[in-house]
Amino acid sequence: MESSQKDTPFESQQSLGVVGGELREASGLVASIINPGYLWTHNDSGNSASIYLLNEKGQIVMKCKLKNTVNRDWEDITIGPGPEEGINYIYVADIGDNNAVYSYKILYRIKEPVLSNKKIEIAEVDKFVFELPDGVRDTEAIMVDPITNNFYISSKREHAVRLYEIRFPFASDTLRAVEVGKLPFNNIVAANISKDGSEVLIKNYLKIYYWKRDSVESIPSLLKKDPIQLDYKAEPQGEAIAWKRDGSGFYTLSESGRNDGGSLYFYKRKQQVD
Repeated sequence: MESSQKDTPFESQQSLGVVGGELREASGLVASIINPGYLWTHNDSGNSASIYLLNEKGQIVMKCKLKNTVNRDWEDITIGPGPEEGINYIYVADIGDNNAVYSYKILYRIKEPVLSNKKIEIAEVDKFVFELPDGVRDTEAIMVDPITNNFYISSKREHAVRLYEIRFPFASDTLRAVEVGKLPFNNIVAANISKDGSEVLIKNYLKIYYWKRDSVESIPSLLKKDPIQLDYKAEPQGEAIAWKRDGSGFYTLSESGRNDGGSLYFYKRKQQVD
């Protein structure tokens, strides 16, 4: 699969601010629904089992500690459906496995918190466990299709990464992941689908790939097509990407403390000219 850089629909990156403080290893990003204009993120493995709400300057405005959970290797975060209709749920993906030693992976689910105090604790945390159907692998990217509500997870280290599907609704706390394709990329670290399901972003450390979707296409079918390779200035350990909720562009975020890392960037959608 050859990616094209023609007709790139987004402008060059704009730095919004430096993310510091406790966020030294940011490894996931998603735009909040219940708190418009804010973003959720978290640290990588070995850090606090907490998610952080950022403003669009990259400043931490709230820390939410998830009780009775462990940050074994949190790699991504997304928002999707849950058991109560009309409620937005955050899913934290404890799916990393650098040394391929974990026999199972975990999704933690909470109701999306409303911005309130600077620090809160969340006691109601659902835990879902799943295995990959083809063995133990490192994975770092998760996304939810708002059209079907199915979840998709990408492996990281293969020459052609695997794409797995977990169908919604969840029948129990033990989930079934099914391989639904292979993608000719490697080192995939982040992915996100737009609010209306019409656009998909997938990134590795050096590139961002973009797909525009026909409404009748499944995600596995869409990702078999050639993507557009976006203009992207690689970040140090850049492992996070998220659409802005209004579709006007997307954000990226990387780990801090390395050269110019730790910045929150925005890629604005270009205005169409008639």
